[in-house]
Parts: sequence; C-alpha cells; structure tokens
Amino acid sequence: MPDPGPGEVLIDVQACGVCHTDLHYREGAINDDFPFLLGHEAAGLVEEVGEGVTNVAPGDFVILNWRAVCGDCRSCRRGRPWYCFATHNATRKMTLDGQALSPALGIGAFAEKTLVAAGQATRVDPAARPEAAGLVGCGVMAGLGAAMNTGAVGRGDSVAVFGCGGVGNAAIEGSRLAGAHTIIAVDIDARKLEMATEFGATHTIDSSQVDPVKAIRALTDGNGVDVAIEAIGLPVTYEQAFYSRDLAGTVVLVGVPNPAMKIELPMIEVFGRGGSLKSSWYGDCLPSRDFPMLIDLYLQGRLDLDRFVSETIALEDVEEAFAKMERGEVLRSVVVL
Repeated sequence: MPDPGPGEVLIDVQACGVCHTDLHYREGAINDDFPFLLGHEAAGLVEEVGEGVTNVAPGDFVILNWRAVCGDCRSCRRGRPWYCFATHNATRKMTLDGQALSPALGIGAFAEKTLVAAGQATRVDPAARPEAAGLVGCGVMAGLGAAMNTGAVGRGDSVAVFGCGGVGNAAIEGSRLAGAHTIIAVDIDARKLEMATEFGATHTIDSSQVDPVKAIRALTDGNGVDVAIEAIGLPVTYEQAFYSRDLAGTVVLVGVPNPAMKIELPMIEVFGRGGSLKSSWYGDCLPSRDFPMLIDLYLQGRLDLDRFVSETIALEDVEEAFAKMERGEVLRSVVVL
C-alpha cells in the first residue's frame, strides 16, 4: 500500500457490499486487466491524505464512490457534473507480492485499506452504520437515482420496476420517497416480490404467470405507467417496460446489459408514444450532493438502508456470497472488516 500521492487518500475500510459488478470483474466480463482487487461498495475512515486534499481529513467517515468528477470537462463546465466525462482514480498502484493490482471501479475495498482519489471519498454523518452506509456507494444509489434523478418520479406518479433485486428495490424505495402513488413491482421470483412490498411496492406482478404489460395497464386504468424502470438489463424486459408506459411516459434503463444484446422496436411506436427513453448510469448521481442527503434520510428513519443488508460476512466468505447472489437468496451480503 503506497503512501497517498497528491490528491489521494488512504481509507481504513470498515464495510463493503458484495455487488454483482464484482462478479462481472471476476468473470472477465468488464475487462481482462487481471489481477483485480474486488470490492467497491464501501464505507470507512480516512486514515491519511495526500498533498492538496481539502475535501476530507483524517478521521472523517466516508462513503466511497466510483465517479470522482473532474470539474473541468465539457459536461462539468455545462453544469452537469453527474455526466462527467473525465472521472479519475488514484494513480499510485496497490500491489500484492510486488504485482500491481487493478482495483474494481478504481476502489478495491475487499481489503483492510484501500487507496482512492480524494474525490472518490464523500464525507457523511458518522452516526450511520458502515454496513448500511456503504451500499449507497453503488447499488442503492443506482436504484434510488434511477427513480429520483433520471426518471424524475414525482408526487402522484405511477411507476413500474422490472427486476426486484438490490437495484430494483432501491428504485422502488426511491419512487416511494419521491411521492409515487402507484408502484408496481415485476419479477419472476415470489421471494423478491415479497421483499418489494416491504420497500414500498403497492402492487406486484409475477411475470412468469401473466403478461406484465397487460397487468400493468389493468392497474393503471388501461393507460400504463408514468415511469417504467428496467433494472435487469435484458431485451425482453426492456421491451415490456417500453410498452407498459403511458403516452409521453419515461423508460429508464438501469440494469446492465451484456454487450452483445440488441433490441428492436418499431420506430412508429417510439415516435407515436412520445416521452423519453433514458439510461441511468450510477443513478445520475453527484456523490457530494446525494450521499450526505441520503444518509440524513436514513438517520431520520425515512430511508431503510438496513433492510438491504441481508447478512454480514467475513472477507473469506465472499465466494459463497457470490453464489448466494446468483441464486437470488440475498439483496446484499456485506463484508465487515
């Protein structure tokens, strides 16, 4: 572990969620820059800061993020830093037996300590449990942001969420926080649908038993929903989301598709339905703005982050946590260090 260089911070990791993206890295689905240091959904304490760091100080409780905005690219200059085109990571490399490691999403938090760019560490209220707070760093933020930021769900809106894993349930929670009147959860797993009701779904649809588009229209006076959120990343569910929205409605893709996947839609339907087809990358979040707000909501009892924590585990249990994730048995396993 090198000393922090200019603009870098050393983090004493307290907790890190086991996210599906880590599994993608392990399987070589992101890139082949092995060996990887996995783990990125983390919270911890700042141990040391490098030259020029002013946003955090030793002892601060922080959530790590993988979108350290540059402040100077064309998107940042236009006042849209959540679309930053030049996000950055620490430049000094962590090593294992002399071999440089590739930290997942520039973080690498399945370790007692990790080195990140200062902009990847966001200071939040230390009263929050690290096990819950760290989840804001990826999956929970992606889902909440898909509803609240990208989808702009508002009071009285109707929403359908396709896929009720960690990200999908966060989208349900975000829709509830935003004031949605009707929140419809769609999945093929009865256990996940039951969990979705705990997060705020007003209706559930088992799409292995019924046509979800017809069922959603039946629940919305034949109109469809104002916002349809696809949290799986499959062409078939994206198409269902597209046809389940109301005229001038919005479709939000937050599920991560396989690079080989394609979708085909009649252009007249795209034109005739109006509205918006959007993708949500990291919930279109700005960590410095959104993380402290969400932790405040958590501490006020308005955002139940603890419900996302299915189990706490040791570092050596990560492989079994991956297996549980693939079997759909957990929302999040969280490594506690």
